[in-house]
Order: sequence, then C-alpha cells, then structure tokens
Amino acid sequence: MSQKEKIIMRYLGGLRGAGNLTWGDEAGARADYDFEGFQTGPGQVMCSGEIRLAPDVLRSVFGRRDVQLVTDDGRRLSLRFSERQLAAASDSAHVDVAGDLPPASEWRH
Repeated sequence: MSQKEKIIMRYLGGLRGAGNLTWGDEAGARADYDFEGFQTGPGQVMCSGEIRLAPDVLRSVFGRRDVQLVTDDGRRLSLRFSERQLAAASDSAHVDVAGDLPPASEWRH
C-alpha cells in the first residue's frame, strides 16, 4: 500500500447531548446521544455512537433508513443503525452518523 492509499484516522473527540428524533412523517421523540468523531482525510469527518430513547419508540424506528436527529444546538444528523437486531427491552442502539457534523477543528478531545 502506498503512502497515498493509507487511511489514517485521527480521533477528534465526542459529541454528547440531546435532540429530537424524526422519521418519515413522524417527529418529536426525544433522544440522548453520545457520538465519537474521527478525521479520515482532509476535510472528512466520520462519526458513530449511541442513541438512547424510550424502548417502545426505539423499537418502532429501529432499522429505518429515514431517521434523523435534530440536536438541541441545531444540527441535523442522519442516523443509520449499525446493529442487525435490537434487544427486546433495549433503550439504546448503535448508529453511524452523517449530515451536519462539525468540522475537525471544532471537536474537543
């Protein structure tokens, strides 16, 4: 693998907080989030982590591809569930995050 082909990931820090979860035509479920960010190249940020919300709401949205989180500070983030199954009484799930992520310079370790 040449130097240009190497992917170097640099840990940027965490994003934690709360926001409103939306999916399809539904909106309004509150969720807490705890995400970790990494810089994967110049100007490229990837993020993943955990969302926490009421178990019945989580069961109804789990696996959907149109789930978004509007954070209390105004960011609109697209969520993709990374697990194949959800535990019966679970109130949390792991997600990959895209959308309005902060640039690498705004993350705190």
